[in-house]
Amino acid sequence: MSQEYRTRSRSRSFSDQAATQEEERPFVNLNMNVNMRPKNQVEVQIGLVGDAQVGKTSLMVKYVQNVFDEEYTQTLGVNFLKRKVSVRSTDIVFSLMDLGGQREFINMLPIASLGSSAIIFLFDLTRAETLSSIKEWFRQAHGLNDTAIPILVGTKYDLFVDLDPDYQEQMSRTSMEYAQVMDAPLIFCSTAKSINVQKIFKVALAKIFSLTLTIQEINEVGDPLLIYKTLGTAKRDQDKTDNIKNSNTNVTTESRRKSPTYTQ
Repeated sequence: MSQEYRTRSRSRSFSDQAATQEEERPFVNLNMNVNMRPKNQVEVQIGLVGDAQVGKTSLMVKYVQNVFDEEYTQTLGVNFLKRKVSVRSTDIVFSLMDLGGQREFINMLPIASLGSSAIIFLFDLTRAETLSSIKEWFRQAHGLNDTAIPILVGTKYDLFVDLDPDYQEQMSRTSMEYAQVMDAPLIFCSTAKSINVQKIFKVALAKIFSLTLTIQEINEVGDPLLIYKTLGTAKRDQDKTDNIKNSNTNVTTESRRKSPTYTQ
């Protein structure tokens, strides 16, 4: 991790208001490659999938309502929220589908996958096994909808930053490998501290509509990764599903050692 970011993350409290204002900066140099009339409204469905308690509901509610609550109950089935954003003269309505991560809800995966323009695959940065589970989530979701843009999101960065540096490096590099195989933008976020929350959906919108996005990438291990420029643009085919299914890349949970708890 860069010394500058480590100092910044540990020595000052994150301001939700300031972070939100930063992330709400508009697109720059947009290049809409779709034919939209003025005042048009376009609805975009995005699915959120991943293991239980990785933070799918927290991310959705934070983005739509700007609220974070540590006491969310587990999603039973599918949660659904909408948010409207404006891009030039067009209103984009995000329809977000949050699928419960328990295995008994896997039969409801088509609700979050079919018709989605993008699917966000979430894993908990503090639990290595949730990244390994992305293989199966991707295989099944890709089988239902192979045209949706995949986005790989690591959650709970505010807790991850205080874990053992060796674990941080291993987890970061492994998630980069997964992102490459999936052809998916990779973003580390924290809903509790408003880190990269807005940017996830800006990247999704840019990839869906082939917009030019000038948000600076972050690719230094230990920092909240934001890698998107060369990912999510290539044609996705069955080879990617086969590659990730057969991948033997794993992070061992035993390599994780928690340091003092993160405080504001």
